[in-house]
Amino acid sequence: MSLWCKVAPGGVSLLLSVSPRASRTEVAGVAEGRLRVRVAAPPVDGAANEELVRFLARSLGVPRSAVTVTAGTGGRRKTVLVRGVEPAAAQRLLEGHGHHG
Repeated sequence: MSLWCKVAPGGVSLLLSVSPRASRTEVAGVAEGRLRVRVAAPPVDGAANEELVRFLARSLGVPRSAVTVTAGTGGRRKTVLVRGVEPAAAQRLLEGHGHHG
């Protein structure tokens, strides 16, 4: 089990490090026990959080309503709850996206 992916009631809790204003939305490896995600949206009016939720929902095959930013909404270090996903599946899917390293 990854440090960044924990079992949560009904799904998984993901520890993320998010970088806004990227050229595209993608997973960018793991750093300091967090999955790094670049989002192609500015951190203005919740746009980066919306893009993050959309990306995670699409990547994990769940509705957007199943993805909730539970901590760090205004910062780069976020905790996100994803309901309806097994930890192993979340880890496999997200680590399969983007670059590793």
